[in-house]
Amino acid sequence: MVLMHQRKYALELISDLGLSGAKPVGAPFDLNQRLTTTEFDIHFGVHVDPPLDDSGPYQRPLGILLYLTITRPDIAFVVQCLSQFMHSPKQSHLEAVLRLYRSLASTVVNIVWLVGLFRELAVDIKVQVFLFCDSKSAIQIAANPVFRERTKHIDIDCHFHL
Repeated sequence: MVLMHQRKYALELISDLGLSGAKPVGAPFDLNQRLTTTEFDIHFGVHVDPPLDDSGPYQRPLGILLYLTITRPDIAFVVQCLSQFMHSPKQSHLEAVLRLYRSLASTVVNIVWLVGLFRELAVDIKVQVFLFCDSKSAIQIAANPVFRERTKHIDIDCHFHL
């Protein structure tokens, strides 16, 4: 069994963005939110959502999220949708990226809550709590040494069961 986790990496990202104390959200993407390009806004005369002066605060966190999609395919669709606006991001796009980070925090919060609940019920948990995710990409990285060299930031633990 190959276990890949980026827990520390994800927690550092949340902390770097100043979202450690932010309220977690359950869904990584608001389905009712309509994200449009600046070209669309210009064509239809919509001036409600201003473009960002500096695209760096949008591009850096989104680029980092691309690494997390290796072990978190549940965010891959959202990251792909938000990647379409890399060349000219707007304020609504940045807010969607921050929502995605807050949803990552909610997974950690739920696990901590469950562990606390079991502790209150006097159920002793003697093993670590793992969050599993099936991903073809993760399996290919573990199997191919060339890819493994390129992903040194990922902790890899291998366990063999007979």
